[in-house]
Amino acid sequence: MKGSLIIVGFFIVGTLVGVLDVMPSLVGDISDISFYALCALMFFVGLSVGGDAGVLKSIRGVSPRLLLLPLVTIFGTLAGVSLASFLFPGHGLAGCLAVGSGFGYYSLSSIFITEYRGPELGTVALLANISRELITLLCAPLLARWFGRLAPISAGGATTMDTTLPVITLVSGREYVVLSVFHGFLVDFSVPFLVTFFCSL
Repeated sequence: MKGSLIIVGFFIVGTLVGVLDVMPSLVGDISDISFYALCALMFFVGLSVGGDAGVLKSIRGVSPRLLLLPLVTIFGTLAGVSLASFLFPGHGLAGCLAVGSGFGYYSLSSIFITEYRGPELGTVALLANISRELITLLCAPLLARWFGRLAPISAGGATTMDTTLPVITLVSGREYVVLSVFHGFLVDFSVPFLVTFFCSL
């Protein structure tokens, strides 16, 4: 929750700086900054995944049947976004699918989408994916009660290996920790590929 609020705070400050046109001229082209920030982010994502041997080891203990949960989350999200795209005809199906493919990973997906499709859709992606994380954090007990203990994991998308893991552990049980980490790892891994694919359509 705190991390999401910090990200939103930086977004608001950046918006104000852009509106007030107080960015120093020596900073250069904003698109160049976005590109270098994206490269740095991808490097640190790879570093965190490659440096955490525990994530890869924990995957071996997951039931083969439950390994399908990340795929269900991905296809379920894309199906839901496809239906919702009729409410937002201005962005088109591909744009909406790119936003949905963030799976709650707002920092990476919003930078990608801003780079490929512009700041308007990038802002939509940022807010949509932050909302997904916040809904999971706030509504996990209700999701587990109404739809079962796997529901908070699926709702969390790419965040289930980090920010939403504590609440998932609390409401779904410690026996779902390994599955939650595996789910987050695989969904997280799919984000750059799916977002860039839909942005290129």
